[in-house]
Amino acid sequence: MTYGIIGTGAVGGYFGAKLAKNGCDVHFLLHRDYDVVASQGLQVQSCNGDFLLKPVQAYASAGDMPKCDVVLVALKSVNEHLLRTLLPPLLKSDTLVVLVQNGIGLEEDVQQWFPGTSLAAGLAFICASKTQPGVVRHECFGSINIGNYSCPDPQRIEQLVADLCAADVEAHVVDYHLARWRKAVWNMPFNGLTVVMNAQTDQLLLNPATEQLVRDLMLEIVGAARHLGVTALDEAFAEKMIEMTRAMVPYWPSMKLDYDFHRPMEIHYLYTRPLQMARNAGRPMPKLEMLEAQLRFLEQNHR
Repeated sequence: MTYGIIGTGAVGGYFGAKLAKNGCDVHFLLHRDYDVVASQGLQVQSCNGDFLLKPVQAYASAGDMPKCDVVLVALKSVNEHLLRTLLPPLLKSDTLVVLVQNGIGLEEDVQQWFPGTSLAAGLAFICASKTQPGVVRHECFGSINIGNYSCPDPQRIEQLVADLCAADVEAHVVDYHLARWRKAVWNMPFNGLTVVMNAQTDQLLLNPATEQLVRDLMLEIVGAARHLGVTALDEAFAEKMIEMTRAMVPYWPSMKLDYDFHRPMEIHYLYTRPLQMARNAGRPMPKLEMLEAQLRFLEQNHR
């Protein structure tokens, strides 16, 4: 299959490079570091072994890219509107578009813009960053779950998962709604709190007060998700996420990096959208609403 990567940052760069390293036909759309990657390749500094992908099928314009069987969208969700112009050159009638992005409500919006396009969610569990041109730093984890949103051909998703597994990436097909809300259980507490508290993930769990706050926020999400029909999510999963985070390397999530580099934070899909859904369903998340308000304040006064 032919792959397109829209958003060759840490996540898109890592998964795309792994696929390409294993022989898949992968085409990368880049922005700020196009010249570096096109001339020097894409460097992956990984806890599982470093490698350099060179040459790279790199593009500065989506209009120059080929039609693809699968497009992995790893743009920050603050740039979601750009898909209106970036996606069409890559689409065929049967292209699968996988939104490897944080938040809730992404597929619903993209489906409105592209009614006939097959969509899936990509839920990445990875600690990775890209703080210099052409270099992806992969610190730990590195799996991805794929949840089918509107693809009528499950074999296309199965082939994607098979290609990822062949590239030494742990990948699974999962229930769409469960996957999105499970990812939110980690994302909503840790992304926001690392910004507001100016503390890494390990520091938040070493302090009893903030550890309890993390737990309270997670349980708000679990309760709202169950109220919305995601009954397979339970309190035990929140504890699992806390223990997983306790065991991983100290980490600055993507929202903290965006804040530090004076970039817009992904507040809408990570907070505003799921909070609105929970309120509309009669199960508000008041502590997370407070966290959202703090993030809005910090963003407005930090630029």
